Parts: sequence; structure tokens; C-alpha cells
Amino acid sequence: MVMYSKDIRKAFLDFFESRDHHIVPSAPMVIRDDPSLMFTNAGMNQFKDIFLGNEPVTHSMVADSQKCLRVSGKHNDLEEVGHDTYHHTMFEMLGNWSFGNYFKKEAIAWAWEFLTDTLGIGKDRLYATVFKGDPADSLEADQEAYDHWKDHLPENRILKGSKKDNFWEMGETGPCGPCSEIHVDIRSAAERKKKDGTLLINKDHPQVIELWNLVFIQYNRKGDGMLDTLPMKHIDTGLGLERLAMVLQGKTSNYDTDIFQSLIGEIHRITSIPYGKSEQTDIAMRVVADHLRAVSFSIADSQLPSNNKTGYVIRRILRRAVRYGYTFLKQEKPFMYRMVGVLAKEMGDSYPEIREQQELIGKVIREEESSFLNTLANGIRMLDQLKAEALRQNRSSIDGKSAFILCDTYGFPFDLTRLILRENNLDVSQEEFQKEMKTQKSRSRNAATLSTGDWQEIFPSESTVFLGYDQSSAEVRIARYRETEEKNKTRYQLVFDRTPFYAESGGQVGDTGILEKGKEKVRILDTRKENNLIIHIADKLPSNPKEKFLASVDQDSRKTTSCHHTATHLLHFALREVLGTHVEQKGSLVHPDYLRFDFSHFQKVEDKELSRIEKRVNQLIRDNASLGESRSIPIQKAKEMGAIAFFGEKYGEQVRVIRFGNSIELCGGIHVRSTGNIGFFKIVRESAIAAGIRRIEALAGPAAEKYVDQKLEMITNIANLFKSHDIIATIEKTLSENAEMKKLHEEFSRDIRAIARKNLLSRIRKVGTVNLIAEKILLKPADNIKTLAFEMKNHAENLVLALGANLDGKAHITLMISENLVTDLSLDARQMIREVSKDIQGGGGGQNFFATAGGKNPEGISKALNTIVTLVEKAVR
Repeated sequence: MVMYSKDIRKAFLDFFESRDHHIVPSAPMVIRDDPSLMFTNAGMNQFKDIFLGNEPVTHSMVADSQKCLRVSGKHNDLEEVGHDTYHHTMFEMLGNWSFGNYFKKEAIAWAWEFLTDTLGIGKDRLYATVFKGDPADSLEADQEAYDHWKDHLPENRILKGSKKDNFWEMGETGPCGPCSEIHVDIRSAAERKKKDGTLLINKDHPQVIELWNLVFIQYNRKGDGMLDTLPMKHIDTGLGLERLAMVLQGKTSNYDTDIFQSLIGEIHRITSIPYGKSEQTDIAMRVVADHLRAVSFSIADSQLPSNNKTGYVIRRILRRAVRYGYTFLKQEKPFMYRMVGVLAKEMGDSYPEIREQQELIGKVIREEESSFLNTLANGIRMLDQLKAEALRQNRSSIDGKSAFILCDTYGFPFDLTRLILRENNLDVSQEEFQKEMKTQKSRSRNAATLSTGDWQEIFPSESTVFLGYDQSSAEVRIARYRETEEKNKTRYQLVFDRTPFYAESGGQVGDTGILEKGKEKVRILDTRKENNLIIHIADKLPSNPKEKFLASVDQDSRKTTSCHHTATHLLHFALREVLGTHVEQKGSLVHPDYLRFDFSHFQKVEDKELSRIEKRVNQLIRDNASLGESRSIPIQKAKEMGAIAFFGEKYGEQVRVIRFGNSIELCGGIHVRSTGNIGFFKIVRESAIAAGIRRIEALAGPAAEKYVDQKLEMITNIANLFKSHDIIATIEKTLSENAEMKKLHEEFSRDIRAIARKNLLSRIRKVGTVNLIAEKILLKPADNIKTLAFEMKNHAENLVLALGANLDGKAHITLMISENLVTDLSLDARQMIREVSKDIQGGGGGQNFFATAGGKNPEGISKALNTIVTLVEKAVR
């Protein structure tokens, strides 16, 4: 009887629940409050704060199934995905955990029991590895784990592994320890007889694979590299569901299991291409199936594709899948969005967010597919030209600058360019590409690095007591601190035993304020949450950190921030009331000066609807509903109260509920005591930020009053300028007169261009079959010259037209080439314009048949035009 993935998942959780483990839900795949990670890339991520000692242990034994994503950093499987049988971007990790409870003996015994007794995997197919020690790190071999494995396996199937394979570390610093991997050999009996499985462990054999990793966390790596023994020892295990399904379903590829076959079957239905007939199309189908899962789960966690950080990674994954579909599955129109329903059907029971967000996921994917397909064909044509040129010149690679143009102009991620080239046995210079990237101003912010020193502990403190809901100042002590360096500025991160400062989270920015003792004052520049620590960013370290201090939040900033936060709740309520209950929050920013609210809605919010929403919020403000707060109640009770929870947020078992009238939400932020304290609310902008996602920007309280005052002042000034009491009628008359003047100006410009065109045609010089014009021209603005150039194209064949103009003291060059000359003579307006740009001390670009340049040296125009003449003469010869 086949054991399907949902049955395997259930069997695992049932097994450990019967052994007193608390079953917890998967944390979001997209991480919000950990600067060291963008995505959950291992099952342990949601328990990181417990390992670090930043969060108390509420359940000492836990089990879960965690959705993970590995596409960046050292855990980057993207290149292998689809090409082999067992690497994925998104995958599920089954895990059991012990926080100071059981250790190696029980972890090993239960793993063995689950695999062999519960699941029935043949004992003769299993191997275990243990850490063999590392003298360089003063680490002894893990004899304890070895001895426990001897209770289950013969010694010849217990292998000793290196630090690389059998010592797990969270990062450069932090909890770590030896690990024991369980490997399975699913080769045929004949293959196993030919070669002993022990020779294939950790050798990347597709049928001798790691199945389960048991990590024994017993050390802490310090900043200087030294290891300290932890006072509490932990167990952290990870069992790959996809690989386990492959073993139990008798397959030799993860993609042949039920986890992927429904998606691959849908690809076949859409494309009519069978699976299993061609390696190229099989790889493409596997890539599409895998990447659809990763992108869909990310969107469900409220991470939309974008050009920044986490969103850029999701966009890269989706574009990689689109390219495979376009090239190998012949899909020139969006098609992946049609598969979301199958994914929701298969995984919706275990992960309801996929089913509940199905419509939004489909719309976002479809828009992203459409956008990329519009540029993909042009980009591939350019890449084809680069490949052909490299082959003609017997080069094995293309230059990194061209790869950058592909990325910058056509949206090709570098790894996608490299992948396409690899399929044609070509490479690309990564060094040159990175050099070009560094010069791109929009990427400059990514160059900023933050270096941190070790924490200096003043006194032990498990966690910071937050006082900010009730007070804005308090006497505090510094529990620990560390020095940081960012952009050549030294800052200090302080952790207090208790604090009134709110740490940035849930969209609300962090508090600022003062830390003082006597005459000494230290500015708190920001407050952030990192791995569940409330970290206060200070401009300096107090002279004596061991003293007691008065910590005071900036009252004005706190007050306006709380106005905007409560207004955000009222806005959400009004949106659902006016537009419908399909509206769900997809992001927010609560700032002292404004608020920003992103929400799901599939069309533009009309002006009349915006007016209704704004009036409804102001009505709720006037109702002066008091704050209803439940600080710590079970999450299930909160949901029964009607509290709205947001996808992509990580909630604990105890939550805080905020209520203003009928508006009920889970929220950890700072709020006003009653809605009347807000005063006034004003929407200033509504826009689209992605398919099915809208954004409202608004102001509340004093910020809203200031905005209205400024608008009224502007209207008064306009009325004074026009010296009119009926300002609307006056503006309408002025616009009408302006339109008439514009029409006359266009007619005049057309006449001037006709004269210029006749004059230029009389100055054609013959260079072979080319009609060449290279002249200075007295015409402005630049758009008028461009129009003239395109008009000239219709009056002369085989034309190369170069026009130079002095536009208000700036040099301007326009170059137009007939398309047949671009092909026949290999002329390229972009290359030619770049070459002459130096003559006018400027730069330019465009297309191969039309390009322009601007510069600060009008004196160089003649030289630039002569250079173009020379280039044409060389091409004709």
C-alpha cells in the first residue's frame, strides 16, 4: 500500500505526539525580524530564540512540519533544482526538538524506531554517520552518539564524518554541536551487491542519500572562535519529507512522488508535452513544478515579487521557471498561474493559507509572467547574438558587461544568463558583471555592511520586560551591549532588563528617546527586534554601563505614531466594510509622520469609494471608542472573538488582541486610549503595488491637520495669483487658452521641421550606397529633433542621419540609421553614440537604429559629427 505524503506527515507528528511532544504549526517561510536570514531555510529557524536564550522554554519537547526555502547564501540549491532528483527550492522539513529535555540516546532511538518500525524501511538499507572530531577546534570524536548507534546498527554501517559533514553551526557565532546523519540506500539489490553502500555516503549519489539529520546542540561559538559548553543541551532534527516520500513510494526521484506528480500532470495537460520522454522537457517540468511551490508559498506569506531583497529572490525564482517554460515547453503566454488551483488542492489541508490566498497568488503570478514574457523574447535574441559572436571568435565566454545589460535592460538575473550560456557550453565573466553592478546607483545601498562585536554581558537576563503599553519612561539597567560599525559610524546596541521603548515590528517603527543618568545623556536612535531581543541603538556607550538609568521615549513621536497605528486598524475595518471582506492586510508602515497600508483588492479603489472609506474612518474617530485590550490570551480564543490574523506573521500561543468598537485585530503595537484622540484622518494617495495589491497612504492627527492647512494655503495663493474669486472658472479658461497656444506652437514646429528637412535633404553626401547627413542644426527641444529624425527616415533610403545641436549650452547628438544598414553593414547606433559621447563630455544610449547623447561641451559637436562620418566610411569600405 502506497503511503502518500499527507499520511507520512501525519504519521511523523502522531509518532512524536504520542511521546509527549507538543505539535506546533509551521512558521512563515519569509522571515521578518532576523537580519541574518531572509527565508526559513531549516526547521530550527523558528526556535532560534530558544537556542540563543532570548526566549523562555514553554514546551521542552516539540515536533512540526516546517516549510523551508533555500535559494541564497550558503544554503543555495537553485542551480541543481530540476537537474537532479532531490534538490528543491521550497521543501518541507519534519522535525522533533528537545530544549534541555532528552538528548542523544532518545533522539537516536526514536529516529530508528520511526523509520524501521513505524514506516517499515529495511534496516539493512540504513547507515549512520557521527562526528569523528577535529583537533584544530579541540573537539573530540562523538563517542556517545557512536555508542548509542551500536544498539541499532552494526559498526561497519556507522561511519565517522568530518566537521564539514557532521558538525552543525547556526552561523559564525552561536549555538552549535556535532550531528548524526541517517542515510538510506535505495539502489536495487544487484547494484548494492556490486558496490558497498558505505563507499557512496556523502558522495552525491542520487540513490544513496541523507534522509534525517540529528543535531546535538551542546556548544556556543563565540566571536573569537572559541567554544563554550552550553548549560542546557538541545536536540534539533530535520527529516526531508520529499526524500522520505521517494523512499516509501518506491521511486528514484522526488519528482516521481505524489508531491510533484499532480503539478507535473497539470503541466502536461497545459502543454501537451509528456513527462519522461525528453531530458530537456523533463528538467523544465521539474523546474516549473518546484518553483511554482516556492513562489506560491512566499506570496501566501505576504512576500510579493519585487526588485528589492526578499522580493527580488522570489522574482528570480519565478523568472527562472518562466524561462524554462518559454524555451523548452514552448509557452509564450502566461501558464503557471493556471496550476495554482492544483497546488491548493494538494496542500491546502496542511497549509490552509495556500487555499485561502489562491486567487491572489494566481493574479500575482500571472502579472509577473506577463511582464517578464514581454521582455524575455528580446533578451533571448540579444543573448543569441552574443552567443553567435562568441562562437565566431572562438571564445568560450561572453563579457560581464553584456550580462549586466541583459539584467538591467531585460530583467535577466545573472544566474539565468549563466544557465542559458551553460546549456550552450559557454560561460560569462562574473567579475566583470559584479563590477558593473557596483557602479549601478540603485544597488549602492546593498554595499552597506554591518559588523558587530561580541555581546558583553553585565548581568544575566533571559528576556526584556516590555513596559511600553503603560508607560513612556522607566528606570532600567543594561543587561548586555555590543559595539557595531556601519558606514564608518560606531554605534552601540543595548539590551535592557526592562524597557518602555517599542521595537520595530508589525509595521510600526521603533521608538527613539533618551537614556540618562545625572547630566549624562545617551540618545536612543532606534529600537529594533532581533532574534526576540529588544535592541536599543545608541549613539554612544554610557560611561558606566553598570549604573541604573532613566530611559525615556520621545513623547511627541510616540503620540503621533500611536495615532497612525490606531488609524490603520480603523482603515482596515472601513476597507472591509466598504469594499468587502476579501480585503486583507498585506503590509503596513506606521510612522510618526504618516501611515501606509497595503491590502488585497483586485481593482482600483474609485474616488467615491475612497471618500466613503475616509468618511467612515472619521466617523469611527468621532465615536470615540475606547481601547479594549487583552494582553495575553490563547490564540484560539482570540480567533473565536473575531480577531483578524495576518498571513505571513508568526504568532505565539498567547497573543494580544486590540479592540476599538467592532474593529478586532491581533496586534502588538502602541495605540491611543480612545479613537477620539486621533482627531482627524485624511487619505492622500491610492495606488497599485502588484497584481491584486493596492496601497493607501494616509495621515492622522496633527499630520492630517497640517496637510489640510497646506492645501488650503495653496488654494488661497493660487486665487491670489489669478486675482479671482471663481478660481475653477479662471483655471479652466487658462487651460483652454494654453491648449490653443500649444496647437499653434505645434503647427509652427511642423513648418520649421519641413524647412529643416528640405535643407538637410539637399546636403546628402554619398558614401557608397549610403545617404549620409551629418550636420549641426538650430532646432529645439530634443523631442522636436527626434521627430525630425523619424520624418527624415521616411524621405531617404539607406540613411545615416547625425544631427548636432546646442540646447541651452548643452551638447546634444541624435543618430538615426535605416534598419537595412544596421543588418547589411553591421552599423549600431548605440555603439557609435557611445564612441562620440566622449567628444562632448557626456554619455548616451538607445537602440541599434536610433540613439542619442548629451554632454556639457557644445564645442565638441563638430568633432563628434566628423567621427560618425569616419565610422560610416570605414563600414562601407
